[in-house]
Order: sequence, then C-alpha cells, then structure tokens
Amino acid sequence: MQNDPSKKYQPFQHAPKLPDRQWPSRTLTHAPRWCSVDLRDGNQALAVPMNVSQKLELFQTLVKIGFKEIEVGFPSASNTEFAFNRLLIEKGHAPDDVWLQVLVQAREDLIERTVESLIGAKKVIIHMYNSTSPAQRRVVFGKSKDEIKAIAVKGAQMIKDRLHRLTAGGTEVMLQYSPESFSMTEVEYAKEISEAVMDVWQPTPQHKMILNLPDTVEVAMPNVYADQIEWMCKNIKNRESLIISLHTHNDRSTGVAATELGMLAGADRVEGTLFGNGERTGNLDIVTVALNLFMHGIDPKLDFSNLAAIIDVYERSTGMTVPPRQPYAGELVFTAFSGSHQDAIKKGLTEREKNSGHWDVPYLTIDPADIGRKYQEVIRVNSQSGKGGVAYLLESEFGISLPKDFQREFGPIANDAVDKLGREVSGAELKAMFWKEYIERSSPWSLKSFETESKNGVVKCDAKLSRDGKPTEFKGEGNGPLAALVHGFSQVGVPKFEIANYAEHALSSGEGAAAIAYIQIKSADGNSRWGAAVDTNIELASVKAVLSALNRL
Repeated sequence: MQNDPSKKYQPFQHAPKLPDRQWPSRTLTHAPRWCSVDLRDGNQALAVPMNVSQKLELFQTLVKIGFKEIEVGFPSASNTEFAFNRLLIEKGHAPDDVWLQVLVQAREDLIERTVESLIGAKKVIIHMYNSTSPAQRRVVFGKSKDEIKAIAVKGAQMIKDRLHRLTAGGTEVMLQYSPESFSMTEVEYAKEISEAVMDVWQPTPQHKMILNLPDTVEVAMPNVYADQIEWMCKNIKNRESLIISLHTHNDRSTGVAATELGMLAGADRVEGTLFGNGERTGNLDIVTVALNLFMHGIDPKLDFSNLAAIIDVYERSTGMTVPPRQPYAGELVFTAFSGSHQDAIKKGLTEREKNSGHWDVPYLTIDPADIGRKYQEVIRVNSQSGKGGVAYLLESEFGISLPKDFQREFGPIANDAVDKLGREVSGAELKAMFWKEYIERSSPWSLKSFETESKNGVVKCDAKLSRDGKPTEFKGEGNGPLAALVHGFSQVGVPKFEIANYAEHALSSGEGAAAIAYIQIKSADGNSRWGAAVDTNIELASVKAVLSALNRL
C-alpha cells in the first residue's frame, strides 16, 4: 500500500448538491416492491452457472417466498438462458401474477432474440440498460454524452417497435431502463438520458415504467447514493409516471445501508439477491433488508419463515455457501459464546415466557422461531462462556434447573473443564461434567440406607453410610429429615455444618419419575459447597445431595 494514497486515488467527484435533503428525517413504514435478480445477476457471478433444472428449482423457491418480480435471465446471452424462458412459459411454471423480467442491452439483435423468448408469457418486464458513467463513456465506448444517449434512445425505440408482437397475444408488458453505473454518473446526465428514454416509451401514471438507478459499483458512502436518489426523484420529469428502483452492490460493504437510505430518499422498488450473491463482493442481500423491516414491525411481504430450507436450495443451486456470520441466515447469528451475553439472553427468554408483548430480548433482534430456528441453537458453550450459558443448556436440554447461587459455583468449574478441551462442548458433555462433579461423588461418604420416623413433631433418623469404604452408622433427630441427618453427623465427629440452601424439582414425569435435589452446606469456618443428587424418592435425593456437598467440602 502507498504511504500517500491521495497520489493515486481521489474522493468521489459527482455527489449532487442537495442542501435541502429530506431523507434523513424520514422513517420507513412499508415494504418496497421487490425484484429478485438471483437467476440473472446472481447466476452471472457463479464460476459454474446454473443449468435449467437448477434455475427452475431456485425460481420455484423465489415464487414460494413471495417474489412477484423475478429477473429470470439474459435470454439473448446463451441457448440455456433462452431455453429457460421458454420452459417457464410453455410449461406454465410462471404463476399468472409473477412478472418475468429479462435483461437486454440496447442492441437490435439482442432485443430481437429477447422478444422471441417472451412470446406467450402472461406478464413481462423488459429491462434495457446501457452504461453512462464518465469512465465507461471514455474507456469502454469512446463516445460522447450525446452518442451514449443516442444508443439508449435507439434501443428504447427498437423495443417499442416490437411490443405489438407480445401484446397481440395478451402479454402484459412493463418497460424498465437502467443507466448502468448510475452511482458513478453525473446526476444531471443520468436525468437527461433517462428522460430521453421516457420520451420514447411515454409512461403514464396508469402505465408506469421502471427507472432503475443502480449503485453498480459502490464508490461513495451510502448517504451520497441517497442524495443521488432524492435528487432524481425531485428533478426528473413526470415522477408520477415512474417506479424508481434501486440495485445496489456491496463493494464498500454498505449495500444494505445504501438501499435502506435510498428507500428513505424516495425509491419504490428494490432489486437484489438471496444472501447477496453477485459480482465481486456481491449484490444487495434482500433477506437482510426484508428482515430488517420485519424486526421493526413492518410486513416485508416476503416469507422467510423456513430460512433453512431456502438456504438448502440456494446452496444446492448455486454451489455457494452462506457464511456463518451472515445476518439472520448464518449458523452463528443466534449464538452467544460470551458469558454475559448468555446470561442476558437466558433472562430475556425467561421473561418472554411470562410476557407475550413486543419482542425485547437482549442481543436477539428477532425471535429465531420466526425464521424457523430454535431456542436450543441460541446458546452454545466454549471457554469464553459463563454460568448463564451453562445453566441454559442444562435446563433446556435436560431439565436441570440450577439455583442462581449453584450456577455461580458450577459455571467456573465447567469453564475450566471446557478450557482444557480447547473447543465448544455439547449439552450432553456439560451434563456429564455436572454428573461427575456432583451426582457421582461417592467419596468419602456414600449412602447405604436412610430411615426416619416422626413423633410429636420430632423426626428421628437411622443412617447407614460408608466412609472411605468403611461402614458407619449413626442416629440423629431434628425438626425434619435433613435436620436429623445433620445432627447425626455431629455425633460421629464430623465438623459442624449447616444447610444454607435447598431446592428440588422433578426431572421427568410419569410413573417412577426422578427428582433432583440441590443443597448448599456451610461449615463453621464459613466455607460452603453445593451438592446435588437424583432419586425417585425426594427424601433420599435430598440426603444424597447433602453427602455430595459434604464430599466436595
């Protein structure tokens, strides 16, 4: 890298002057019209483009999601593209309410082939484009502004001259123009060339045309793109006859931001792909923008309730993979490894069970269940995790509901064990750690039998135990079985201790259901330990829990 990049690079030069911009104070209130370009722009970016059957499966998935406008290809580019159009039309795969959009350059032979591919369709959008930026005019075409405009006007006329071949058969046609590389073009010239196309196509408020203003290559901050969109919306003629459309890419990793600000700036429509597949760093990720609206309580008019199934089709069709940190869709986006995050999520989910109002769970912008995910996926445990994550997994997977103070004791124990493993652990592995530390503790004390009798409010116990493998027997009394047990221990030389905390609950239901008891004991010198035990008899579970704690103390 150069020490002084200003010698090689310069800031964007064509930002419009918009001192009275309105978009920063606006709020999004409804979904835009959506157009998926997965089958064209996305397909174009694949090392191995989709075949007809792969395109069909992805097309059907897009329809199921709810897209009403789908750019199905570039039919003049190859026989495969042309054949796919004919398959959709002749075999009735395209629902009557879905617009089939096709892309074409402003060239007569390509326009002719494109029209042929659409004969017999119900609804079509013919999307014509030509590049307009200074670099494209100079480097690619070597033409002046007027010459570039003449290409657009001629292409628009050639399309108009052929429309009767579609409309005569009952096809409903909408026209779309893109000044490609709009975001790098002087807005005054983008307006001029767009209006020249409008003069040919003559859109009306009753029969609008789409004016697509693409951020073909991101070269400026997203606020600049928003200014460009608002400037066009304010200054282009016959705005009421236009559907202003956005098509952003992600070169600066701000494609989503540019789109959302462009919507604030007055755009009506958004083009993009599932998970942002596209040239270079990709197209706009429509899933992200749609679910961003959803999390603000706005119906996106697209259904991502089974996002995993959509991912499966996408990955199978394209050969691409969804990154684990992809917003909403990635494997890890509803996962918390940080202990403090896990604790907050656990508390939020617990509160949510009691309160069905608006979603407000820390660290989770939406309910994972709304897109087909499960709460069990939310919290995972590694060496960075804390007591909250450990407790959540034990409770959600095995019904082991640790008291808060117990969590504070077991959390660090589990963390140390996980740290030694150097990897993420499963709920089953956590349970095994818990069982080894508490339930399976049998030294020095283990229980052989425990019997009680109650008379006049006094409980007497007869305990038969093993201490370091040697039989030990004692009797005790108190106001309950555990008090009698503690009293009995004092009779055989065990240093004095008391029960500081006690909790228990069922682990399973039905005949022979097991219960788990949690007991914290505290010695005379102030040291304390928790113990736990499981038994079908809750009294025996409690006694064993005392022994577990005593063994650990």
